Amino acid sequence: MSALPEDAAASAPAGATALSLRDVTMRIAGLVALNDVTLDVQPGQVVSLIGPNGAGKTTAFNVISGYMRPTAGSVTLFGEEIVGRAPHEIAARGLVRSFQRTSVFGQSTVFDNLLTAYHLQGRVGLVRSLLRLPAFLREEARLRAQVQTMLDFLGLAPRAHELAANLAYGEQRLLGVGIALAAQPRLLLLDEPAAGLNPSETDAFKAMIRRISEQGITVLLVEHDMHMVMSISDDIVVLNQGQRIAAGPPAVIQQHPEVIRAYLGSGLKRAQA
Repeated sequence: MSALPEDAAASAPAGATALSLRDVTMRIAGLVALNDVTLDVQPGQVVSLIGPNGAGKTTAFNVISGYMRPTAGSVTLFGEEIVGRAPHEIAARGLVRSFQRTSVFGQSTVFDNLLTAYHLQGRVGLVRSLLRLPAFLREEARLRAQVQTMLDFLGLAPRAHELAANLAYGEQRLLGVGIALAAQPRLLLLDEPAAGLNPSETDAFKAMIRRISEQGITVLLVEHDMHMVMSISDDIVVLNQGQRIAAGPPAVIQQHPEVIRAYLGSGLKRAQA
């Protein structure tokens, strides 16, 4: 039984690759931000996209989520071409992006932040809501139950009725991911989820990513914390100067000469710890 309110991965077509980029190139004002990038993310995997600053990671996320249209190449989501589709159209097909900056309503409670997110998925129309007809009341009860399940999943149930602004930074990041999960993603994009977190908060975030993956939700993240990347990733894709220089499981990436030279360097021992 899924720990999340609904099994978001259930609608994924059997056997389809979750995300596929083929020969993606992105030119911006004469500069090549991505150059012939190809990568695959399989359903249910946790895949990390890493590389030095300026490698093209954010550009890749923007292309995948529809904020940028690539100059050339193909991007498919569960077998469907999504190049040219608007971000909200891509989101409706199951790709949800959580941005690096926390996106919570500070003056609302933790519970109400999540309830607002779930209301966006509601099926009852405006008239039924305004008149508080039985259909609205049934849906409201269902959404509140989903919020409680999500609070338990995030480990935030004890903070449910506190203002989001009063949460520690790490807890706000957890809440932000909960808001993203309310959209029932098949593929969740996380942009530097460990940025600004202390070691205990990072550990809590790693545990949550594992729990998300266990629900069958595919996760693609950009992250600079190599210890986190190496400990949670099924596969890692490495970009440098807009090009893919390596891809594979953590054990392979840790030993890849070009990756060590371009990015890991002296941080290799910490990544392996």
